[in-house]
Amino acid sequence: MTHIKRFDHVGVTVRDLDRATDFFVSLGLEVQGRQPVEGEFIDTVIAIPDSRTEIVMLDSPGGGSSVELSSFVRPDAVDGSPDAMANVVGLRSLGFEVHDLRAAVDAVVADGYSLVGGIGEYEDVWRMAYVRGPEGILVSLAERIG
Repeated sequence: MTHIKRFDHVGVTVRDLDRATDFFVSLGLEVQGRQPVEGEFIDTVIAIPDSRTEIVMLDSPGGGSSVELSSFVRPDAVDGSPDAMANVVGLRSLGFEVHDLRAAVDAVVADGYSLVGGIGEYEDVWRMAYVRGPEGILVSLAERIG
């Protein structure tokens, strides 16, 4: 018997909620809601007393799994390493399948973000690239080509 019913969402903590939201919306995610969260529930779940965060929920087109962006009002956010490479232990990247990889990468770069390495091809089936978004968020973009 499995305990998991379905994959629901990935949570990402950021300082600038608007900038991070704009980044994911530019990739094609859709904002489902934005709200502050505080009180006994969140204090219990995250084990940080008197916390307050604002969250934005984003869904991929057509539904499925979501991205939850969270920005702490209190306590202050604690910086991680925004330049962490793929071999750093922890959450490595958020992955999305895109329609046109080159167009998606060009749009991200035009918005001031960066391509981490280059665009690679895997066995004539996938074309993929890592891009670094706001606050160092690493995003894997992949296009099925075969």
